[in-house]
Amino acid sequence: MTTLAELEARIEAIKDQKKTVKGDKAQEAVLAAELKKLNLERSNMLKAAKAGAGEDDDDAAAKKFTLKVPKGTKDYTDKEMAIRERMFETIKATFRRHGAVTIDTPVFELKEILSGKYGEDSKLIYDLQDQGGEICSLRYDLTVPFARFLAMNREYQNFKRYHIAKVYRRDQPSVNKGRMREFYQCDFDIAGVYDPMIPDAEAVRVMVEILESLSIGNFAVKISHRKILDGMFAVCGVPADKTRAISSAVDKLDKMPWADVRKEMTEEKGLDPAVADRIGEYVKLKGGKELCAVLAADGPLSSNESAVAGIKDMELLFTYLELFGVAHRVNFDLSLARGLDYYTGVIYEAVLLASDDPNVETSGVGSIAAGGRYDELVGMFSGGRKIPCVGVSIGVERVFSILLQKENLARVKSAHTEVYIISIGNDLLPERMKIARELWDKDIKAEFMFKANPKLPAQWTACERDQVPLAIIIGGDEVAKGLVKIKDMTIKDGSADKEVVVPRADMAAAILAKLGRK
Repeated sequence: MTTLAELEARIEAIKDQKKTVKGDKAQEAVLAAELKKLNLERSNMLKAAKAGAGEDDDDAAAKKFTLKVPKGTKDYTDKEMAIRERMFETIKATFRRHGAVTIDTPVFELKEILSGKYGEDSKLIYDLQDQGGEICSLRYDLTVPFARFLAMNREYQNFKRYHIAKVYRRDQPSVNKGRMREFYQCDFDIAGVYDPMIPDAEAVRVMVEILESLSIGNFAVKISHRKILDGMFAVCGVPADKTRAISSAVDKLDKMPWADVRKEMTEEKGLDPAVADRIGEYVKLKGGKELCAVLAADGPLSSNESAVAGIKDMELLFTYLELFGVAHRVNFDLSLARGLDYYTGVIYEAVLLASDDPNVETSGVGSIAAGGRYDELVGMFSGGRKIPCVGVSIGVERVFSILLQKENLARVKSAHTEVYIISIGNDLLPERMKIARELWDKDIKAEFMFKANPKLPAQWTACERDQVPLAIIIGGDEVAKGLVKIKDMTIKDGSADKEVVVPRADMAAAILAKLGRK
């Protein structure tokens, strides 16, 4: 049976789909009819819920609210949380393997800390009401709070940190695509002065390791350099005061065709069409390490100091990426501009591929991880004292939406229970409780049914429903003889190993052995 939450998710999905078929009158009509049907179904469902709760119209009018989560947020079921927890543990394991430690920062910051750090995306910051003279905003990402943390804590100058926490954006949500207003970010950053491109290469390696270990499918890492982009804009004739705005427009090339991006640059942002056309020649360039040589041989770029510095960085970075064994995942792409104001060097993002072609992305997913170098952000909070930083953020909500599509939720084990204690006969609750206590004392995850005299079929059903791998079975005879029967629920045939009888004193050791633990 469809739930209200599932129905509302389908309604939001249809609304998103309508945006992609504008101009196709036939398809628009089909979607409009479907949307009308779903809205009617939703209305009927709400009326039925009110009637079932015994509400009359006066009660409903008095309440004046709909029982739902806010747009862009989501409840997660136990099965979904099991998938999310596995995802987070995989990510944490990679961060820790690379020597990172974790920190935490407040969920909201002073508004002045966040203001002016996100370019055009600053409009997506959630501002809070004045509380006691401090105007605050919900954090937009984990990078700016990290920079503020570094500026306030001078003892943390050369270290790797990871941070997994919720952030907030006043964006148009699409739950099905993993675009939320409240969501988790998983960040890995390296702060400090090191030789060029070594930390940058490790950050890319961390991103690739995580995405490979999560088995989300084929992906590629698009990579560019802010210094090359700044040099490119300069030699094309972009006025300095328009550089960030034009950069933001170019960054939309993964979602819009060049003609639309050119129109935005010229008609909305006032760029000379001839300048836009020159930019168009550069942003078509893609490749691997060989593209560095192509750019170095370009007359205008080779005369620009910023571009030359960026090209040298990229040559060195590709050398290190080859040593780290991830260069085959990387695609040098000058259309990648990333609009955030704080990037100063290498920038990159990972995208899911629809095929083996690194230029064919899966439609509608967007980036699944991104990051780059931001050498000046800390200096904004510390009077100009710079601490170079580079990092990567994993787009866990989009990754989760991909993993969820791959899973059969009915087969997902959400309970961590390792042993279910089953009794045959009456008056054995004290024995089940004693066994549970002994197992808990040995750090074995155990459960039993909360009934004094439970029926045997109900106990088996609970054990199988939660996919518990082992069952302990006791009856009056076993208790009298000091024995327990251990049944391996993962063995489906009649193997001799399926059931064993052991002395009660050896029970915990036998269970641990079957679980592969000491």
